[in-house]
Amino acid sequence: MPEYAKAMRPEDITRLFVERSNAGDAAGVAALYAEDAVLAYPPGEQTVGREAIRALWEKVLANGPRFEPEQPLPTLISGDIALTSTPPKDGAGARAQVVRRQPDGSWLRVLDQPEFAPPTS
Repeated sequence: MPEYAKAMRPEDITRLFVERSNAGDAAGVAALYAEDAVLAYPPGEQTVGREAIRALWEKVLANGPRFEPEQPLPTLISGDIALTSTPPKDGAGARAQVVRRQPDGSWLRVLDQPEFAPPTS
């Protein structure tokens, strides 16, 4: 795997995700996830592990989607764990990720919930 820039702040992951996705780089997107990460995608399913996440993004990015940067909400940090989130521009409700600090000080996603539907009354 090529050497990728690392997220040195939890908030960097969202920016790197957009850059790598728009470049069609599924391996680069997967490099933002821990080896044992869990991604709640496709909707109603889970993709587990960095390699499975890479394979999923390879399929998704083959269609050439374009992602727009989303302004992150304030990050909550407790030791080596952080919660990041963004309000989606597409009105999908919310996006949230749990990230973990690595021994080198960088951060990787361990849990990723890219779509929360707004509650219905």
